[in-house]
Amino acid sequence: MPLDHPFYEVAEKAHEQMSRGHSIHQKFTCQRCGSRQTMAEPNRFFESGECEECGGITDLVIHGCNFVLVARVSPAH
Repeated sequence: MPLDHPFYEVAEKAHEQMSRGHSIHQKFTCQRCGSRQTMAEPNRFFESGECEECGGITDLVIHGCNFVLVARVSPAH
């Protein structure tokens, strides 16, 4: 799958970023229709995801996922 990587590796990297003060949103590719989906709830990892396009359920532990990073930047002094 393009852009999807093993679930536990992605979760570990996401937790590293969260510990640095950044926010993440988990992403995945729907196994039914192939559309790219982003979870609405930040800073939480799900083991499955429901596609907003076709309603299909994807097992993210089996098929992998990724995340988008929302970086927190310190203001310039």
